[in-house]
Amino acid sequence: MELMEPFGGVSSKSMFGGYGIYKDGIMFGLVAEDTLYLKVDDFNRFEFERLDLEPFVYTKGKKPMAMSYNRAPAEALDNSDEMVRWAQLGFEAALRNKKK
Repeated sequence: MELMEPFGGVSSKSMFGGYGIYKDGIMFGLVAEDTLYLKVDDFNRFEFERLDLEPFVYTKGKKPMAMSYNRAPAEALDNSDEMVRWAQLGFEAALRNKKK
């Protein structure tokens, strides 16, 4: 969360054994098993896929379910500028999804 401070107005809320990451009341990230995932959609998915950043998958019953959140890159976890760039990508995807 500290690396996201320059992004401004970011908060978190416990959910499903992890927590959601929010800006302006809109969830754009989640942390599960100490891994940060950011919102993806058709407009930003290529940014994540080109780095082979896998989606968040959970099990519903016995079936694996992928959510529209992909792992954040390792370099974003060490650099505030990179974190803000990736957080912005996730937030923009969340905004686009909210309008649907």
